[in-house]
Amino acid sequence: MPERTSARNECPPSNQTADQPSPASQRSAALQQRASRRTFIQSGGIMLAGGSVLGTNLSVARGAHAYGDDTLKIGLIGCGSRGTNAVIQAMNTDGATRLVAMADVFESNVQSAYRAINSKHGKSGSTGKRVAVEGARFVGLDGWKHVLQSDADIVFLTTPPGFRPLHFEKAIEAGKHVFMEKPVATDAPGVRRVLAANEIAKQKGLAVAVGLQRHHEARYRECIERLHAGAIGEPVFARAYWNGAGSRLRSKPKNVSELEYQLRQWQHFNWIGGDQIAEQHIHNLDVINWLLGEHPVSAQGQGGRDSRSDQKLGETFDHHMVEFTYAKDVRLLSQCRHVRGCWNSVSEHVHGTQGSCDISAAIIRDPSGKVIWQSSQKPSKDRGCQQAQHDLFASLRKGEIPNEGDYGATSTMTAIMGRMASYSGKIVRWNEALQSDQMLADVDAMQSLNDIAPVQPLPNGNYEVAIPGQTKVI
Repeated sequence: MPERTSARNECPPSNQTADQPSPASQRSAALQQRASRRTFIQSGGIMLAGGSVLGTNLSVARGAHAYGDDTLKIGLIGCGSRGTNAVIQAMNTDGATRLVAMADVFESNVQSAYRAINSKHGKSGSTGKRVAVEGARFVGLDGWKHVLQSDADIVFLTTPPGFRPLHFEKAIEAGKHVFMEKPVATDAPGVRRVLAANEIAKQKGLAVAVGLQRHHEARYRECIERLHAGAIGEPVFARAYWNGAGSRLRSKPKNVSELEYQLRQWQHFNWIGGDQIAEQHIHNLDVINWLLGEHPVSAQGQGGRDSRSDQKLGETFDHHMVEFTYAKDVRLLSQCRHVRGCWNSVSEHVHGTQGSCDISAAIIRDPSGKVIWQSSQKPSKDRGCQQAQHDLFASLRKGEIPNEGDYGATSTMTAIMGRMASYSGKIVRWNEALQSDQMLADVDAMQSLNDIAPVQPLPNGNYEVAIPGQTKVI
């Protein structure tokens, strides 16, 4: 699939390692783990490496380890920077791992990802070669199908989000554990598709992890725990920001199809990227949902493209300001912006009956503004992405089945509802938004780069942009 890059939003690779136990305790633990894993595998859990895209082949599961060891085999779908770094981080975790297949729409992405991963983990270990993708590097819009037909135990879905519902549904059908990047969809039908597939994942005992890494970052976890314990009383108002410079859109080259152009410039087209409120600001919205333990019931807002007046430059807004309303009339003022030379902030804040908190900085203040608690944890350079992989792979090796699919879908829908509000200028309610049948693209039908793109430029070369007060979103 196309590369997935977003400068402020990517987690850099990390080389974190855990403290190692003594050799004797390692041998004892290894024997116990192998015995428990064998039982788990036979019950249809960890190693459902199905041989068919259409269903799980339980007979394959018992022989999933081609090298006869406890190696977890990884398949990568989407070879941009996020997918590349996520696999590098997964292979940093304790225990044997092997990359066995990779796919992207563009060959250059596959090759650059292969070089980067191989440079970090290309050396053979005691269980064989760790980057074993000879003959398993696939290019094209159907390359993902070949990855799902491989013997990968877990697949990484890191294409632009417009493809996520399709890939997730088929990965679960194929009996694969899944790590998928956020957002998990770009429209309400896609969110519903993800929720439905996630229920099947639960029934099959398949792990589902979502790239909302703040849930795995120590500072965030510690801070949210204190807030849940009543450190500032009852929350009454929250603020969330993702304000930055954003990325520039390049003009369309000659002799490039419209679909290929949009795939390469995916951040600027809603069917594949979802707009910045869904692709980036979702992180901040997810934190507030996590804090409050629920999704908003409605949203109203405004937005536009003040600095992006040239309508040949995609269809997304460069700023959104949305007021979300939660139960008990708790309000969230949400702001995201891609305009250079302005005030920047990526942060979340909450105000309560007995104080306030800068969640992103892990600082709690009393009503007078005095700091009464601050986390001793140092900020993480990788924003929790490495820890998310440590947690996922440790859970799998212990026979646990984590599932982050529901809150990943809920936070995605929160961001989509915010986009609906700013595009339309209307009050948008949760149930109406979630049940919307407005599908932005039929990605299932895409076969080649010469297919008709879901969004077409107008005769003057401009792309149609939402007009608040006129644009219909439901």
